[in-house]
Amino acid sequence: MQANDIDSSANGIEDQNHPSSLKTLINVYKDAILVGDEKTVSDIESMVHVIESERNELAQKVSALSLEMTSGKEKYIRLQADFDNFRKRSEKERLTIRSDAQGEVIESLLPMVDNFERAKQQLKPETEKEKKINASYQGIYKQFVEIMRSLHVAAVATVGKPFDPLLHEAIAREESHEFKEGIVIEEFRRGFQLGQRLLRPAMVKVSSGPGSKKVQVAVDSNKSTVQTATAAGVDEV
Repeated sequence: MQANDIDSSANGIEDQNHPSSLKTLINVYKDAILVGDEKTVSDIESMVHVIESERNELAQKVSALSLEMTSGKEKYIRLQADFDNFRKRSEKERLTIRSDAQGEVIESLLPMVDNFERAKQQLKPETEKEKKINASYQGIYKQFVEIMRSLHVAAVATVGKPFDPLLHEAIAREESHEFKEGIVIEEFRRGFQLGQRLLRPAMVKVSSGPGSKKVQVAVDSNKSTVQTATAAGVDEV
């Protein structure tokens, strides 16, 4: 084999990924072994060693890059998960703050509801002028009721419902043949909820079951003036 063939093969294998260059090198190596050209054999073996070293180095770099990509992807996934959790927490906190603010405002207006209900029960307009004033008054209350409803405010169900200490405040117990023990039989003051949040409990009288005679638990003068109201929801005028 001529020296220029070996040089040509050596130059050709600089592109280590080119199949024809590797094939030429192998052919040169075989020919050198057949003719006993130890120098060429040694040179080619050195080249092969260099190629192997470079391949190993490239393989290590590829492996390192692959690990970096995997690590980067995992970091991105964790970062995205952290951001999603932060967004959910922020949204939950925002809704909580908004609900608390709404609850405080509505709770401060509940005495106004009591006053409207009390007036509705007590006023008995007779003259045309009184009827007009009453109609105007009730129109204002109706608007107020609609606003309360739009904010998802609802009255606590009472009469005929089982007593629930989470929703009701029992201020009296009375024997009843109509209602079983533990059932609410009368409402003294309405309770209200904002969604699932209790704004205030309903003041109620609870049945103690049937008995030979009624036993009325006295209520204070302030509570006794509050009239019974329906419990299906905020009244429509």
